[in-house]
Amino acid sequence: MSDAVVAGRAQFAFTIMFHYLFPILTVGLSVMIALMKTLQYVRKDDSYGVAARFWMKIFAINFAMGVVTGIPMEFQFGTNWSQFSRQNGGVIGQPLAMEGTYAFFLESGFLGIFLLAEKRVSPFIHWLSSVLVAVGTLLSGFFITATDAWMQHPVGYRVQADGTIGMSSLWTVLTNPYVGWQYWHTINGALVTGAVVVAGIGAFYLLARRDEEFGKLCVSLGVICGLLFALIQGFPTGAKAGENVARYQPIKMAAMEGQFETQDGAPLAIIGMPDTDRNRLLDPIIVPKILSYLAYGDPRARVLGIDSVPSSLRPPVEVVYYAYHIMVGLGTIFIGVLGLAVLMLWRKMLFTSRWYLWILMLMMPFPYIANEAGWTVTEVGRQPWIVYGMMRTSEGLTPASTVSAGETIFTLLGFAGLYALLGLVFLQMLVKFIGLGPNADTEHSPNPELTPSLDNDREGAPV
Repeated sequence: MSDAVVAGRAQFAFTIMFHYLFPILTVGLSVMIALMKTLQYVRKDDSYGVAARFWMKIFAINFAMGVVTGIPMEFQFGTNWSQFSRQNGGVIGQPLAMEGTYAFFLESGFLGIFLLAEKRVSPFIHWLSSVLVAVGTLLSGFFITATDAWMQHPVGYRVQADGTIGMSSLWTVLTNPYVGWQYWHTINGALVTGAVVVAGIGAFYLLARRDEEFGKLCVSLGVICGLLFALIQGFPTGAKAGENVARYQPIKMAAMEGQFETQDGAPLAIIGMPDTDRNRLLDPIIVPKILSYLAYGDPRARVLGIDSVPSSLRPPVEVVYYAYHIMVGLGTIFIGVLGLAVLMLWRKMLFTSRWYLWILMLMMPFPYIANEAGWTVTEVGRQPWIVYGMMRTSEGLTPASTVSAGETIFTLLGFAGLYALLGLVFLQMLVKFIGLGPNADTEHSPNPELTPSLDNDREGAPV
């Protein structure tokens, strides 16, 4: 692999992984906010409205950061990946344009109504604005996932006279058999993140002994929704997405599971270490025939191994394998932690179990890690293809005579510095809004400090 390809991939990987941190929470919070507004509208309980207004401010900051950090990727399609854009722009351009034209404006327009016009519209319209923000967010995710699904499993295209790829059917692209479960698995991962963040911030307020009713509401909604989403993430969305991978990209599945040899009745490796020099999994703990059953619904089914293709067509096995197992391992932990939290909530123990509130608060970064690991599996597992089976990644790069590896690395360093600054600004704003609390709009007295002392756990004292 040339230096230019490595540099181009590194730059795009960095920008998209940093950018993706923000859509993860945007999607998850939009649904949680719509749920809060629905509960307010149905129950006539304004405490849900207060919570929705607080979280919509966090949503707005996150949304703005997502827009800013996403812009450089659009330029990279034209600068670093011009051959890919020229060859496939007739297909990928349309769903991406629909995302910007329909979903983005729906989301941003009703976000403005929610934040700025609450006292100028009826309660029904204000509730509807929260729902349409969520719809816009989910629709945005669909168009982007449909674009990626086409790169994973190209459908609905034709090769034109000049050799470029044109779209033969937009409907076929949007109903790609690969997109359905990939979309729901992706979106549900974001919903897990939103629920865990809501529960984690609620736990912070309870630990800090301030805005406790708000904290209890957030913890309750967060753990209940989080458990539901975590269960759905495993089945059906995760299982069905895995079946699609086994059907359309069997070598990616082999890399995910460390399956080096083609085998009938393939076992599932719970843990193990892939050794690509000796083409085997070191020290595995296996469950016989389960991989065949999970992939094809038949414990005797043949599962292709990594050895079934030449080395030039194999993805980086270690990266795919470990990223996949990080994702699955964290997903299992989420089910356990949130399941116990719901049990403790039902038994009226959760709000007084400070040690478990600490767990909920400290768990907030881990859904981000799981989501990033999942997308690493999806994109790195597709290699060496940028469009699976049609165009290699190295063929999509702008010629080195136009954009050199050195230039790409230089701009990557610039992006790293700029994104670090943006990240600090985002964290500062986030800390400020959390410090102001949910009643900042109605309270004029000074608010408690955001980070009270956490070394004193006496009754009536800060945590």
